[in-house]
Amino acid sequence: MKISSRFTVAVHILSLVSIERDTRLTSEFIAESVNTNAVVIRRVMGKLKNAGLIEIYRGQGGVELRKPLDQITLLEIYQAVDVVEEGELFQFHQNPNPNCQVGANIQDVLELILLKAQNAMESVLNEVTLEELVTVLSKKIGS
Repeated sequence: MKISSRFTVAVHILSLVSIERDTRLTSEFIAESVNTNAVVIRRVMGKLKNAGLIEIYRGQGGVELRKPLDQITLLEIYQAVDVVEEGELFQFHQNPNPNCQVGANIQDVLELILLKAQNAMESVLNEVTLEELVTVLSKKIGS
């Protein structure tokens, strides 16, 4: 299974807002950059707004960051778009056979390991700021 694309779409949106500061960014303009429907963009932007990451100027087409890039972590973006609940990145298969010694015990054994894996991923996301990502992206655009 994959994590929802809302996270990468949200990072794309915030990066675009940062890099295209002098452009009037409508949901249609952003949707073209992401190559998705404007409705998807508006939904993700609503979540980013609710998290206090962006301000949206409806009607006139405008978006701006509400926090400096160096104060926004990838974990904050990840959490803003409700990708997964805490401790629920990995899903267990339903109804393993309780009469099987493996089926009866596999979830208890795996649960702690998978929780550690999710915590490790979230720790990495917490160490990276949007400023670091936009800096690398800007260099790549310029080359």
